[in-house]
Amino acid sequence: MTIAERGYANSLTERRPAVSADRLIAELVPPPRFAHARFATYIPDAAEPSQSAARDLLSERAAAWSGGGSGGKSGIRGLLRRSSSAAGGEGRGVYLDGGYGVGKTHLLASLWHETEGPKVYGTFVEYTNLVGALGFGPTVAHLATQRLVCIDEFELDDPGDTVLVSTLLTRLAEAGVQLAATSNTLPGQLGEGRFAAADFLREIQGLAARFTAVRIEGRDYRRRDGASAPDPLSDASVRGYADGGESRFVDDFDALVKHLSTLHPSRYGALLDGVEALGLLGVRPIEDQNAALRFVVFVDRLYDRSVPVLASGVAADRLFTPELLGGGYRKKYLRAVSRLISLTKAGAALVA
Repeated sequence: MTIAERGYANSLTERRPAVSADRLIAELVPPPRFAHARFATYIPDAAEPSQSAARDLLSERAAAWSGGGSGGKSGIRGLLRRSSSAAGGEGRGVYLDGGYGVGKTHLLASLWHETEGPKVYGTFVEYTNLVGALGFGPTVAHLATQRLVCIDEFELDDPGDTVLVSTLLTRLAEAGVQLAATSNTLPGQLGEGRFAAADFLREIQGLAARFTAVRIEGRDYRRRDGASAPDPLSDASVRGYADGGESRFVDDFDALVKHLSTLHPSRYGALLDGVEALGLLGVRPIEDQNAALRFVVFVDRLYDRSVPVLASGVAADRLFTPELLGGGYRKKYLRAVSRLISLTKAGAALVA
């Protein structure tokens, strides 16, 4: 029996949103959580100089790519040579590597906001979705008109995406587009633990040559206070809060996980349109890798929109099984756990 049949509140499982190509293009901007991100609002950890160094480098890039600083193509080339040398590699764009929660997305969004001219910002998944909606040629044609293309959460989860993105970035770099990306994995190591065919490893090395890798060290800022995941709420608390407003939703966890499998990940953002808070009943560890990866994308969209999560069942730090956490997607799962802990803290505060 679904939540809707029980009559508790609105349910995401009753939604099947459609997302047009026009909407995909219009949403190639930083998500609401980072709409006001700027270099001045990035607070580096004083114990981690790599954080302030990365901020300063990207601030310089924003000025250079906007036509400021030394100005002109020669000034940009000089800056690229200096920054590439300092970072220990050659590359047209900037690739921010580091653990989850060190502020990479904040810095990437700041670069987007502070670089003048036509520009787009999206996650790796959103760009692959755009290719699926428009076709490869039209996607290249649209993105090639941009001064800057920002790619957040750069993850190559299958060989097909490796070739697709490698070719896309090659075309954009040849067109003179500036590139910036974030990931939890160095560009030369993308795909490790997931696939190792020689042809695809060759493609990955081609991607690495497109970027200057900048390593950012530090602790997860969402957990600097040392606090763990909040205790799960009772079913009654979750239902009671969700029943208090039309923009509050609640779903059985298993039903929602199953529903996500019927939707393309490009629709997960639209699935959350108008959602003020989300209740999840009976959260339990996810064992299936495909279901887990879909839920990671869903958590990212929740986090982008700052949607509080009220959950019963197990705590957020038990969402993925030890087997999954020990595999090639470990960093991706840990990032999702970190973000979900932040959202469940916000949810628990609503009923405190």
